Amino acid sequence: MAYEVLARKWRPKTFDDVVGQGHVTRTLAHAIEQDRIAHAYLFVGPRGIGKTTLSRILAMALNCEHGPTIHPCGECATCKAIAAGADLDVVELDAASNNKVEDIHGVLDQVQFAPTHSRFKIFILDEVHMLSVAAFNALLKTLEEPPPYVKFIFATTEGDKVLPTIVSRCQRFDLRRIATGDILGRLRLICNAERITVTNDALLAIARGSNGGLRDALSALDQLIAFKGSDLGEEDVLAVFGLVSREALETLAADILKGDVAGILRVVAAFDESGKDMRRVTAELLGHFRNLLVFQQAGAELAKQDVSAEQLAVLEEQARLAPPQRVIEIASQLSEMEARLRSALSVRTLVEMTLIRCARAARSVALDEVLRRLTALRDQTIRRLAAAAPKGPAAADAAPQRAAPAAPDAAPPPPSPPAPPRHPPPIALREPEPDDGDTDGGEWMPCEDPATGISAPHGQPAPPPVAEPLQMTDGRYADEIVNHALRLFGGRVVV
Repeated sequence: MAYEVLARKWRPKTFDDVVGQGHVTRTLAHAIEQDRIAHAYLFVGPRGIGKTTLSRILAMALNCEHGPTIHPCGECATCKAIAAGADLDVVELDAASNNKVEDIHGVLDQVQFAPTHSRFKIFILDEVHMLSVAAFNALLKTLEEPPPYVKFIFATTEGDKVLPTIVSRCQRFDLRRIATGDILGRLRLICNAERITVTNDALLAIARGSNGGLRDALSALDQLIAFKGSDLGEEDVLAVFGLVSREALETLAADILKGDVAGILRVVAAFDESGKDMRRVTAELLGHFRNLLVFQQAGAELAKQDVSAEQLAVLEEQARLAPPQRVIEIASQLSEMEARLRSALSVRTLVEMTLIRCARAARSVALDEVLRRLTALRDQTIRRLAAAAPKGPAAADAAPQRAAPAAPDAAPPPPSPPAPPRHPPPIALREPEPDDGDTDGGEWMPCEDPATGISAPHGQPAPPPVAEPLQMTDGRYADEIVNHALRLFGGRVVV
């Protein structure tokens, strides 16, 4: 008997076997149970995620001898014929090679005849976007009002190329890429059934390289078994497909988050010497930072859908190295680099320069953070001045005397000019003493007030101004605060 590849041998036979498309299988199952079966369906999605498989399962569910049922038996003559592509009442047409209007006329001729032995006559058109405009137009009238025994099922990888007049006559289902965790679980199930010994890191490398397509993952597993046998490790996957190990990728991400430029250059040099595809490395690194951002913003429950348990532990550790704003900046830099790699004259140089910029972005301080720290520094100064203010009799002596009430027949005083708007005056500070290792910057001492020119006695500062939040758009005293902070720390910016 001829060998059957894993992708065909393990093709799902029921809705429950379909991986990662629960939103589609649930809707189709409910439609069959409620007898609300549409006359035309359109499945849209990337390659290898189950469009043709779902079309055949739907055909078996409708024409099974025990149906219509959401659990086709797979044992009756009709189910076996549909699975083998040999049923006369289920016509599969490759629209990529039969895209002329004459080919559609042949389909329309068959629509006029009732099914020979089944409940419905089903037409499955794969890659339907390849049909010509004339072929689409020839199909319009029949697709809108087909005979009650006719069902159309269309599948395509490019739904935007299907005419809107065709889409409006179908129930459209957008199939999504299968999550890495789902592919990993399916591969583990198949390896256990096929008695193949394989490590989790090897399966994870296969799942990462499949780009969300289960068929690609099964084809890669088939190739690895032919290359190495029934005992597979991660190094075998990396050797055959030129992928990057999970540990190397996570090490590079950690070096970026820590700002370790030397470590980044060492890892990039190792990738270049081993002939790794830098575009693929960039895509996987971008995916890692995407998972890190999801973990930071949504927690482990959402992040674990796309990563393994080992990856989740690494994400939890790396999430402490940088806030989400810096992770977003890193991801933006990587996205720009990915677009420029196609036309780069020196790929390695571009990658090194971009990753160094990412490392600097990971350790830099945003303007919001600087203003927040300066606001806290100013508030701390005001509290110290308030604590050093005189109390008791000294405070009473320093308080201004209240004016005596005016006589009843006295003339009213002339109106005073409007007072200028109040804002906290700049705080004049004594120049700091030489740095003796104290990171606090020395003692804060009041001196002459530049707004009034009045100098307070030593140890008796004027009452502190009222603190206001420091904003990015507040240009009244932000520069003054920054200048005082720089003088306080000797011209050094403390991060």
